[in-house]
Amino acid sequence: MLSTLGQLIKFMRVYKKFWMAPLIFGLIALGGLLIAAESTAIAPFIYAIF
Repeated sequence: MLSTLGQLIKFMRVYKKFWMAPLIFGLIALGGLLIAAESTAIAPFIYAIF
C-alpha cells in the first residue's frame, strides 16, 4: 500500500497534478471514518449522514 501511495505522489509531482491530492486524502479519510464507524456506538449516526 505504501508503494502505491509513493507512486501516486511521484505521479502528481512529475505531471503537476497537485489538484488530485485533496481528493485522494478526502477519500482516504472518508474510508477510514466508515471503517472506524463499523465497530463503534456511533455507527447509526454516521450511516444516517449518508
